[in-house]
Amino acid sequence: MNDKILYNTPMNQGRSMVYKLLSSLFAKELDQQLLQELTASQAQAFFAQLASDPLLSQDIETINSVLNSTLNSVNTDHALLELAADYCGLFLVGTKHSASPYASLYLNDNAVAKDDVLLFGEQHQQMQTYLKQSQLTVQSEFPEPSDHIAVILAYVAHQACACDDSTQLSFIRQYLHAWLPRFVDRLTSVDTGQFYSAIAHLTLAWVESDCEGLKGAQ
Repeated sequence: MNDKILYNTPMNQGRSMVYKLLSSLFAKELDQQLLQELTASQAQAFFAQLASDPLLSQDIETINSVLNSTLNSVNTDHALLELAADYCGLFLVGTKHSASPYASLYLNDNAVAKDDVLLFGEQHQQMQTYLKQSQLTVQSEFPEPSDHIAVILAYVAHQACACDDSTQLSFIRQYLHAWLPRFVDRLTSVDTGQFYSAIAHLTLAWVESDCEGLKGAQ
């Protein structure tokens, strides 16, 4: 309890919110509910606060542009279907035109295609261990390996208000930043739209900035 009080500061709550936001954007395709949440005044104020950082502003502008054009589209449902198709093509189908969101596929240089044994291998088991130690579980409606970027980002969000800076920095470096640049490069090379490339770039810029902050706080 004392540790939770110690680490649960306004700054860490803000950091946790950013990681939760990024996790939600990778966890599933954009639907009507998420679109409404992201374009609501509270979310837009949060985006504006993040955009005050020049390193994040361009990607946030791109994300907001897509969100607003989707919301204000003559046929919002059709626009959402197009984004859902982008999400599926990038993250779910596992082809040469995809950017699979699993740590194991980037930490293993021999991984060239989706493989069930590989996907539920060492990185998945490591994350499962961390989740159990923190008494956390992946929701049953999210049937993905635990080394999925959305799971890792959600775990970092949890750590932000539960662990000291050194523990957080060590985890982020080993389990997220160690492969994130390769994932972002891959996604950028195959994404025919702008939305998910911007989210990926935003994630990398945020993680690198956060690591600098955690390192400086030690």
